[in-house]
Amino acid sequence: MDFIIFIVAMTALIYGADFIIKESERIALHYNISHFVIGATLVAVGTSLPEMAVSMSASLKGSGDIAVANVIGSTIFNISLVLGLVFLIAKNITPKRDIFAKDSAWALFPILVFILMAIDGKLNLVDGVLFLILMGAYLIFLIQSNQVEEVDEDLANEKFNWLKTILFLLIGFVLTIGGADFAVESASNIARTFGISEWVIGLFLVAFGTSLPELMISIQSAIKNNADLAIGNIIGSNVANFTMVLGLSSIVNPLNVNLSGNFFDISAAFIVSLMLVFIAANKLYNKSAGIALLVVLGLVIQNSL
Repeated sequence: MDFIIFIVAMTALIYGADFIIKESERIALHYNISHFVIGATLVAVGTSLPEMAVSMSASLKGSGDIAVANVIGSTIFNISLVLGLVFLIAKNITPKRDIFAKDSAWALFPILVFILMAIDGKLNLVDGVLFLILMGAYLIFLIQSNQVEEVDEDLANEKFNWLKTILFLLIGFVLTIGGADFAVESASNIARTFGISEWVIGLFLVAFGTSLPELMISIQSAIKNNADLAIGNIIGSNVANFTMVLGLSSIVNPLNVNLSGNFFDISAAFIVSLMLVFIAANKLYNKSAGIALLVVLGLVIQNSL
């Protein structure tokens, strides 16, 4: 039964991602908003909802470690797995936006702020508010840095129906997030059947599961050669995870953070973020970069096991 649920959940993910991509592209083209900005805002916040649900639930239950580990693990998966696969799948990745010049700081700044805030061993109400202010600053930056792109004339002349677009976006997010939830649960049951430990299931499946929306949407974007939306989705999701998800979770209930005990995982998240900046700086949007990111993910998993 779990295998059937898993297949249905993955199907929901695929169709949900397709709805989100199509409607986001419709908004971007109709209102002349860059695909990167759409990916880093609307799509990124939407695909960060699973992380928010998991982390806030964990925070309410007093399980701060799960809340923080989910964000750290999702950051690692988003960059190493999702972007790694995007670089392998996409035929030609040529972002219209200068990602290194405009966005590299946002790939690193949130995790650095997290480390500074967690030096005292906890994230409290004040830290949470500061995180949310940082998220607000990021959104303002994106709006101000929006690049004007070519407008699809047919779409521009078409009567835009916000109600229809919002409806399809909601359906897309429900299918994607719901699919991720059922995929994680069914995969966990399958893993237990094969005797995989609860610790390994929690460490990898939760973080991987909450990254499934980003994975499906970015792969769909890569297939359609929409690199800006794919990369914008990942950078925006990681910013949202550290600022919005941890911010709200620490406001709900202070989170204890063991920097020394989780040194390897936090370092891995920082290293893959540095790799993203290096790739953007040298415009290495190719299969070699994808393989390198996947190799790093393999090393992280091997060390954790």
